[in-house]
Amino acid sequence: MVNRKEVNPDGGPEAAYGARLRREREARGWKQDDLGGRIGYTGRHVSGVELCHKSPTRKFSIAVDVAMNYTGTADSFEREWRKIKHGVLLQGFPEYVALEGRAAEIRLFEVGVIPGLLQTREYAQALDNAAVARGVITPEQAEQRMALLIERQGALLRTAPPTLIAVLDESCIRRPVGGPAVMEAQLQHLIDFAAQAHTMLQIAPYSIGEHRPFNRAVNLLTLQDRSVVSYVESETQGHLDRELSSVIPVVRAYHQLQAVSLSQAETVDMIHEHRKGTP
Repeated sequence: MVNRKEVNPDGGPEAAYGARLRREREARGWKQDDLGGRIGYTGRHVSGVELCHKSPTRKFSIAVDVAMNYTGTADSFEREWRKIKHGVLLQGFPEYVALEGRAAEIRLFEVGVIPGLLQTREYAQALDNAAVARGVITPEQAEQRMALLIERQGALLRTAPPTLIAVLDESCIRRPVGGPAVMEAQLQHLIDFAAQAHTMLQIAPYSIGEHRPFNRAVNLLTLQDRSVVSYVESETQGHLDRELSSVIPVVRAYHQLQAVSLSQAETVDMIHEHRKGTP
C-alpha cells in the first residue's frame, strides 16, 4: 500500500493550494500523471506542488484552470496563485490591481517617487534593490514585485487603453533614483508618456505649498460601469474603498489638485529644464 503523505491546508497559502489541487484532481478520478499529461507537466511535478515541495507558477495555474474548466472563474487556480504571489503586498492592493487592469480611467497621485505604472524597469529595480539592502524585502520578493509591475504595465497595453492621468509632486522628478543614467531615462519616459493620446501628466509644484490636498499616494479608478474606486496607501497600510460617500471627497480633492498643478505643457517644460540642470 502506498504511503500517502497528507498536507495541512492551514499551513499557509501554498499548502492550501496544494491540498486543493489534490482534492480537485482526485474528485475527477485523475492520477498525478493524468493531470500532468493534461497540463504539460510530469506527474512528479504535480506531486511536488501538492506536497509543497515545488511552488506553483502562473503558467502552471493557468494550465490547471484549462484542464479543470476554471478559467476566468472565482474558483480559478490562477486566483489562488495570485494570493500566494501577492503575500508581500499591502492589504487591498491585489484587489486594486485586478480592478486596475479593467478600468476605463486611472488617476494617480504620488509623492517622492514615480508611480509604478510610469516607472522604467531600471528605476523600479533601483528601488527594489534599495529595499533589499535595507532588509525590508527579500531578493525573491523583489523579483515578485518586478514581475507584478511588468504585468500591471502590460495589462494597460490593450486595443482601447484606459485614460491614464498622473499628477506627480515635484519631488518625484527632483529625487535622484538609480544614478544619472537611470534618472535620465526615467525623465524621458515621462515625456514620452505625456505625448500619448490617452494620457495626461501634471506636476504639483512646490510653490503650491499648503494647497496640495494629498500627503500620500492616491489612486482612483473609474470602472466600465462608471463606478469609482479609491485606493490610498501609506508606508504600512493600503485601503481600497468603494463607498460613494467616502470616494467622492477624494475625487473632489483630486480635481482641486489638478486645478493648482502645472498644465501638461508646463510640466514637460519643467522636466526638460530639470534635465538641463536648470533650477
